Amino acid sequence: MGKGRPFLEVFASALRENYRFPILEIFAFLYAFATFVFAGAQTSVARTSEIFAHNMVNSLTGAPLFVLVVLILVNIAYGLGGDLERGVVQTLLSYPLKRRHILAAKLLSALGVTLLLFLGMQMFALSVLEPDTVLSHFNAILLSYLADLGPVVLTAGIVLLLALFLRRGGLALVVGIVTYFTLGIIAQTVIVLGWSGSDLPLKAYGVFAPNMVLDRYYAALASPSNYSGIWVPSFSEVLFYVGAAYVLVGLVFLVGFIYFDRRLGI
Repeated sequence: MGKGRPFLEVFASALRENYRFPILEIFAFLYAFATFVFAGAQTSVARTSEIFAHNMVNSLTGAPLFVLVVLILVNIAYGLGGDLERGVVQTLLSYPLKRRHILAAKLLSALGVTLLLFLGMQMFALSVLEPDTVLSHFNAILLSYLADLGPVVLTAGIVLLLALFLRRGGLALVVGIVTYFTLGIIAQTVIVLGWSGSDLPLKAYGVFAPNMVLDRYYAALASPSNYSGIWVPSFSEVLFYVGAAYVLVGLVFLVGFIYFDRRLGI
């Protein structure tokens, strides 16, 4: 218990900094409200199908997902990069904690709490709106969220590295937002190339954007004739791409932890 108390103190301090009232409450309301609005607007066609479950999740990860991205990037860029600029991290290093535990506490607040809030509020709203779909196709819903959040956590990892290297929160935030939009632009480009018969860029980019691969899988299930003669991933390939994306995410965060633990000169 004594060893855990300094970790909880750093975590609580990060929570107070990242989610000053009423930030957390406002975002919780927005996530729940958006879920009821967008999911409630879905048609009743094939309501019991796995494709409907995936499309329902896709309808919820538009504007709410961008809000999630901004909140995470602000928390990491200003929460960590700002602390490095102001010298707050030096104070945290005086705690009887290993450096990696301090970074873990900061990320648990900046990234973990935000993701739990987003998923918790959306799953609660979905359970109220479509309880049968959630129960029948929970695996498809979970896979859809994992695929959609892949580019988000990858961008968060990139911003973490930028905040550590640059030690400037504002610049890390700008580069992170530009990176997220760039990933989206590249996705549209490789999709066009995929329709022209060149599927190699699509397959390569799927590691960075597994949601694109999953969308293609379900779109082909819904309209097989439209995807005749072009690459359509199998379900096992979809799982491979989702797994590979999170391996990449893990490597990016691992580099951040190693740098903070051993190479950050403070």
